Amino acid sequence: MPVVPHQITHFLLWALLAVGLPAAAASFASVGESSISHDEYNAAFAAATRAKFYHGKPPDAEIATLQREVAEQLVARVVLLREIKRRGLRPDAAAIQKQVAVYEQRYANSEQWKKNRAQLLPPLIARLEQDELLETMEKSMREQHQPTDAQVKAYYAAHRDKFTEPEQMRVSVILLKVDPSANDAAWKAREEQARALARRLRAGEDFAGLARQHSAEASALQGGDMGYLHRGMLPDGSQGALEKLKVGEVSDPQRLLEGYAVFRVTDRKLAIPHSLEQVQVRARQLTQREQADLAWNAFVKDLKSGTPIEMDQSRFLPLAR
Repeated sequence: MPVVPHQITHFLLWALLAVGLPAAAASFASVGESSISHDEYNAAFAAATRAKFYHGKPPDAEIATLQREVAEQLVARVVLLREIKRRGLRPDAAAIQKQVAVYEQRYANSEQWKKNRAQLLPPLIARLEQDELLETMEKSMREQHQPTDAQVKAYYAAHRDKFTEPEQMRVSVILLKVDPSANDAAWKAREEQARALARRLRAGEDFAGLARQHSAEASALQGGDMGYLHRGMLPDGSQGALEKLKVGEVSDPQRLLEGYAVFRVTDRKLAIPHSLEQVQVRARQLTQREQADLAWNAFVKDLKSGTPIEMDQSRFLPLAR
């Protein structure tokens, strides 16, 4: 994975088109002889929030951590580009031209692009060249780490859960919908209706028939049958309630966002552990990825440790205790 997401390149260009070319900005960090401006940091932070969070707005509790992650990514980018320069690596000119052509086409009708193209193009090309070199170097270094059979076997033994098909339950449901904005009385009435249905089911009435008659869930056409589900496919509260049921038993009414639901477990499939021979390819891929991650992170850490770094963290929020 690139040190800084590729979305930042598009976001930076979008920002330039929106507000014009920036003037020189105050330094956010110095990395050796290089400098990172506050504008660069702000653009990187905005790109990270857009890529990571819905609507580009991080939860308040996660802002402080994200601020520091983005800062470390920018510092890592600088030290890696210094290493690329030291090694004398050169970008793939043909690949860069193809990417430039994409931007040219995307902004062909933009008046800001037409007006500022001569000024925007050089920094855009430089950024694309850096991205290409960073990606190429990281890919090359990661591919060097090919695990031995013994290492794959050890990884498999330490992560058996990754190679086990989880337990599954076949579940049927009757959902009585409630408008989320409804008052307490409406919710209480639906709960009582759900309890009455649960009593009828336990008394022997046909689940499929009652589901077709009362359920607002899409599975009503199949008599409420939702098929086989594994952990994580149902809300946490309902998941816990269903795990306590034996095959054929009916749950108490469960409050969901959409209303009240009554569930029945109709079958269970136990977890199935797969042998190493069955998952050999995936086990090797995961072992290789883990080893490559460790090696790459150690490489970046070593580059940072050998570089004088100063950072202005005065605008960072404090980390939660």
